[in-house]
Amino acid sequence: MDISKLGEFGLIDHITKDIEIKNPSTIKGVGDDCAVLSYGADLQTLVTTDMLMEGIHFDLTYVDMRTLGYKSAMVNISDIFAMGGTPRQLTVSIALSKRFSVEDVADFYDGLKAACQKWNIDIIGGDTTSSKTGLAISITCIGEARKEDIIYRSGAKETDLVCVSGDLGAAYMGLQLLEREKTVYYEMLKEGKQKQDDMWTPDFAGKEYIIQRQLQPEARGDILAQLREAGIRPTSMMDISDGLSSELHHICKQSATGCRIYEKNLPIDYQTALMAEELNMNVTTCALNGGEDYELLFTCPIGDNDKLQSMEGIKVIGYITKPELGLKLVSRDGNEFDLLAQGWNHGA
Repeated sequence: MDISKLGEFGLIDHITKDIEIKNPSTIKGVGDDCAVLSYGADLQTLVTTDMLMEGIHFDLTYVDMRTLGYKSAMVNISDIFAMGGTPRQLTVSIALSKRFSVEDVADFYDGLKAACQKWNIDIIGGDTTSSKTGLAISITCIGEARKEDIIYRSGAKETDLVCVSGDLGAAYMGLQLLEREKTVYYEMLKEGKQKQDDMWTPDFAGKEYIIQRQLQPEARGDILAQLREAGIRPTSMMDISDGLSSELHHICKQSATGCRIYEKNLPIDYQTALMAEELNMNVTTCALNGGEDYELLFTCPIGDNDKLQSMEGIKVIGYITKPELGLKLVSRDGNEFDLLAQGWNHGA
């Protein structure tokens, strides 16, 4: 069977369905943002890992090595926050082809260090090897949390509010802009109007925010701290890496619920809307299905509504329903549509 017939999530389900947990120290294995381990201490250990491949997850035409290092760390750190934990350590493994210099690797690590310094994370080891196909990056982040503070995807309950942090679709629109300008660059090379070694300087004036959201995302530990300070404990949570629609399907599947999301409540930045209009794309589709926002998607008891409505950077976008009601998007004109899991698929 061709892997594309299953897709990323179908493949994961296929290869992990028969895995049995044998060690009592494994509290949670495959199926959430992090694995959860317990060795008898008051704190439980959270572990997450990501692999980033050149040409699939990043393009060195428009991302420099320092920025790539920063993003590589942040996307892992985000998973720890999505479980309600505190990130503590990071391991880094990279495979390099001959075209990379010592200075390139130093720049990459400068970005890693900047991300780790922001959240007081120790880089504790890793591995380096050669590659015949470009750059490959594998990062594992280790965190900790008290048992009662860990937030799984499976805890959403009927009438819970569905909330997101920040805004949606910006990273995806930033990617569309970068890809468009890359095409222009290569067309200029082909026509002889640009030299390969010349600095590429497209005009991104007025679009800086969406470019930053794509190239340099931020893990939302600040939102987690804000919720704790307000005395709000989410019933379920995950970060938005593959798109809001896909993440909602994960939460509803594992919580055995449905949901109703309101189009009018989706938080969308002005630059995102402007770019979507310029590219003749539906901005709601971009907000629902665009990936790499790394915002937090979470559910909270309805009793927290007043607190949530007054909190900066958090938006209530809908509520959890009975499973038989399905996953629905309520449009601005009041019509209901099935919320399809058409999230971001790297390399598609």
